[in-house]
Amino acid sequence: MKKVFFLLLSTLLIATACSAGSSNKGGTQNTTNKGTNEITAWAWDPKFNIAALKLAEANYTGDKDFKLRIIENGQPDIVQKLNTGLSSGTMKGMPNIVLIEDYRAQSFLQAYPDAFYDISQFFDTKDFADYKIAPTSFNGKQYGLPFDTGVTGLFVRTDMLKDAGLTADDVRDIDWDQFIEIGKTIRDKTGKGFLTLDPNDLGTIRMMIQSAGAWYLKDDGVTPNLADNKALKEAFRIYKTLLDEKIAVTTSDWSQFLSAFNNGDIAGVPTGNWITPSIKAEESQSGKWAVVPIPRIPIKGAVNASNLGGSSFYVLNIDGKEKAADFLGKTFGSNKDLYQKLVKEVGALGTYKPATDGEAYKSGDDFFGGQKVVEDFSKWMAQIPSVNYGMHTYAIEDILIAEMQNYLSGKNIDDVMNDAQQQAEAQLK
Repeated sequence: MKKVFFLLLSTLLIATACSAGSSNKGGTQNTTNKGTNEITAWAWDPKFNIAALKLAEANYTGDKDFKLRIIENGQPDIVQKLNTGLSSGTMKGMPNIVLIEDYRAQSFLQAYPDAFYDISQFFDTKDFADYKIAPTSFNGKQYGLPFDTGVTGLFVRTDMLKDAGLTADDVRDIDWDQFIEIGKTIRDKTGKGFLTLDPNDLGTIRMMIQSAGAWYLKDDGVTPNLADNKALKEAFRIYKTLLDEKIAVTTSDWSQFLSAFNNGDIAGVPTGNWITPSIKAEESQSGKWAVVPIPRIPIKGAVNASNLGGSSFYVLNIDGKEKAADFLGKTFGSNKDLYQKLVKEVGALGTYKPATDGEAYKSGDDFFGGQKVVEDFSKWMAQIPSVNYGMHTYAIEDILIAEMQNYLSGKNIDDVMNDAQQQAEAQLK
C-alpha cells in the first residue's frame, strides 16, 4: 500500500512522475462510444503522433463506417488523467486508444491490469523491434502496439569536424572515452562544444546505460539496481568528465537545446532520431550534417546502439475495444505502405521491421549530404539492447538528479550510488 500511495501522490503532484495505483474494477464500463462506430484516441504532438493517427485512419481498410476522434492532450496530462480515471474504477471518460511513453507503460499495466485489452491476436509481435516488446507486454499478454522508435544516433556537423581536422569516419563506432578525446580536439581548435547537457534531464544517462543492456532496475523491473550498476557508474563518470572538460554546453530547457545546434554552438547532437526535423529546420545548414552510430559505454558487451524515448498505442478494456484493436492491427500493425507514408509525410520512423525494405527507408537525404539516414537508423534499431524499463524510471531519476548534483560537487561516486540505492529502496517499497 505504501508503494501505491507514494506513486499515485507523486503523479498527482508532479506530472512527470512515474505512475501506479490500485487495480481497475470496472474494466468494461463506458458509454462514450456505445452503439457507434466512433473510436476515441488520446495522443500528444499534432505534427507527429496525431498526424500519424490521421494518416492511419485514411489508410484503414476495415469497417467503412469507422471514424476516429482524436483528442490532443500533452503527455503529462495523459499520465495524470489515466491515473485519476483508472484509480476511480469507473472508466468514465476514458478513450478507446491511448498513446503511452514506453518508459511509463509498465506503471499502468502492472497497476491496472484489468483496464487494458489484450491485442495479441491483432498483430504479430515478431514483426516489431525486440526491445519494444518487453515494455508493451505484461504477464504474457500483449497490450501495446509498438509505434515510434527512439533509436539514437550521433548527429555531427561535418564542417566543424573538418575545421578540427576530423571527418565523420573519425567519430564512427567509438566509445564515450574516445568521444571525450575528440571533443577536446574540437574544443581546442574551434571553440565549440560537442554536445549539450541538462543536469535536470538524465536522458543522456539513459542512452548510455541502455547501450550496455543495463537499466535503473533489475530484470524484474521492480528492484532498484543502482549501487552495483557498473554501467550507471560509468555513465556518471563520463557525464562529469564532459562537463569538467568543457566539452558540453549546459542547457536548462528545450528551447536552449534547439538553439545550441541551430545556432552552431555545438558540433554534435547525440540523441533520438526524432530530433531530425528540428535539425533540418535550420535550412542554411543543409549538407553540413551527418549521422553516425551513438557512442557506447566503454565496458564489455556494450554496443553502438541505444534508445531514447519512444511510445506505443494501447487499447482500453471498454466498449469498442475490438474495433480499436482492429484499427491498430490493420494500420500500424501490418500496413507496410502506411509506414512509407509516415516517413515521407510525417517524418515518423516506426519499429515495424517489414517496412524497412520499402523505398522511403532507402532514400538519400540531401540535408545529410545524400546519406540514407532512415535506412541507417533502421539498422541501428535492430541492434538496441532490450531492457526492462519497469515501473519506476522517473521516480528513480528524481533521486539520481539530486545525487548527480552531489557527485558534480565532489561526492564520492560509490557514496552517490549507495545513497541513491537506499533512497530508492525506501521510497519504492
